[in-house]
Amino acid sequence: MHRDARPRHGMTIPFDGQPLHAQKDRFQRLERLGYTDLWSAEAMGADGLTPLALASVWTPSMRLGTAILPAYTRGPALMAQSVASMASAAPGRFVAGIGSSSDVIVERWNGIAFEEPFKQTRDMVRFLKAALTGEKVTEQYETFSVGGFRLGLVPEQPVPILVAALREGMLRMAGRESDGAIINWLSADDVATVARIVGEENPDAEIVARIFVAPTADRDVARATGKFAAAAYLNVPVYKAFHEWMGRADALGEHWEQWAAGDRKGALEKIPDHIIDELIVHGDPDTCRAHVQRYVDNGVTCPALAIMPFPGVAVDEAIEGLAPTT
Repeated sequence: MHRDARPRHGMTIPFDGQPLHAQKDRFQRLERLGYTDLWSAEAMGADGLTPLALASVWTPSMRLGTAILPAYTRGPALMAQSVASMASAAPGRFVAGIGSSSDVIVERWNGIAFEEPFKQTRDMVRFLKAALTGEKVTEQYETFSVGGFRLGLVPEQPVPILVAALREGMLRMAGRESDGAIINWLSADDVATVARIVGEENPDAEIVARIFVAPTADRDVARATGKFAAAAYLNVPVYKAFHEWMGRADALGEHWEQWAAGDRKGALEKIPDHIIDELIVHGDPDTCRAHVQRYVDNGVTCPALAIMPFPGVAVDEAIEGLAPTT
């Protein structure tokens, strides 16, 4: 993939607190303000594609991406159909972000065994690269097999595929097997390590980062509310392993121990303030901008901001205050 040289400035959609049909004005405001990308997720809210389908019509200049579609929750043929359909709705503007997701989403919520996530993601990426050409695919992958599938809606233009990655194995696989990596819940300083690993495999790789932002000058509220938000991820095994790898075992050890023991309130109090300051961008808009820029300086090619619905954070003001300035 030839990386677009333009600076990119993305936003996570849809926004909390509004039905999808009511978000047209906000999507279009993002476009007018100079945001370049809209990135969806797929966990417990809207599915990953419907908001982008709406955006494909409402915001005809914006790039659209999934961050991410789980590699388990759609079968291979349906995944190819889903990606091809979105690419057909927004030719040349869609990026397919694929990842393992987590045991919570895959196993606890969808009843699918969360086994061999590295191989499942790699195999889905390999299958998609073959299927999206329109050629018939008959292949025995390590985690699934496909017999005689031919996609009936072939994208007019190649569809970039990115892989959600945390630790070194997935990061290297993202660089080798796809067009780049999607990263999540990490600090600006962490990016330097992550981007280097991906770049060793593919110097042209894109690095998309979902960056959680709470534009509020009330530091105490940002930290207190941020601990609730962060704990939901810090205790998911794949994220816990990532932060251990990033050297946070000492800082978060007491938190993890008390959480595992069932003392959730006490566990929250054990998250150091500096961890929230590293993982959640907060402060006035100028402070937030400077913090986001550190992610870019360390290797992120597209920040995908996610506005946190904290007390005192007004979404529309945040959209305006965090907009690109050039």
